[in-house]
Amino acid sequence: MKYTKYLLISVLVITVDQAVKLAVHSNMPLNTEFSVFGDWFRIHYILNSGMAFGLKVDREYGKLLLTVFRLFAMGGIGYYLISLINRQVPQGLCWSIALILGGAVGNLIDSVFYGVFLNNAPLDTISPWFHGQVIDMLYFPIIQTTFPSWVPIWAGQSFEFFRPIFNVADTSIFIGVAIILIFQKQFFPDKSKK
Repeated sequence: MKYTKYLLISVLVITVDQAVKLAVHSNMPLNTEFSVFGDWFRIHYILNSGMAFGLKVDREYGKLLLTVFRLFAMGGIGYYLISLINRQVPQGLCWSIALILGGAVGNLIDSVFYGVFLNNAPLDTISPWFHGQVIDMLYFPIIQTTFPSWVPIWAGQSFEFFRPIFNVADTSIFIGVAIILIFQKQFFPDKSKK
C-alpha cells in the first residue's frame, strides 16, 4: 500500500504521455504543426531518433545501446524509488523520483515498441525492435527574432528561444529533477551538522 500512490503517479505520467503521443501520431502528418496559444505554444509533430533535445546517436548500434541503457536506467530508478520509500525519506523526493520513473518508462516504450507497432524506425536500422523513434510535439518558440547588425559574429542570423521540441515524458523528467534541485537541502540534509 505504501508504494501505491507513487506507482499511480508514474502510471498516470505514462498513460498521459502515451495518449498524447498516439493522438498526435494518429491525427497529424509528420512535421506539421498547429497553434495552441498564439505563436508561442504549438503542437509540432516530429520524430526524435536520438536523445533529449534532438541530440543524435549512431543509428546502427548507438540507438540500440541508448535503448538498452534506458531499460537499465528505468530498472535502477524503480529500485531507487522502492528503497527511498522503505527508508521513509521526505515524500517530495519520492514524488519526484516517481515523476522521473514515469517519464523514463514513457520514452522507453517509444524506443522499444514504436519501431514495430508504428513503423517509425529509420529505414537503415538492423531491426525495428529497440530502434523506435520517440514522438515529440510540445514546442514553445517564445522568441523568434534576428540578431541586429551590430552583434558580432551572429549579425543578421535568426535566433529562436526556446527551440527544443519535447513530450510529456520529457516534461515529467524535467519537473522531477527540478523539484529535487530546488528542495535538495530538505531532501538530503547534511548529516555531519547533526
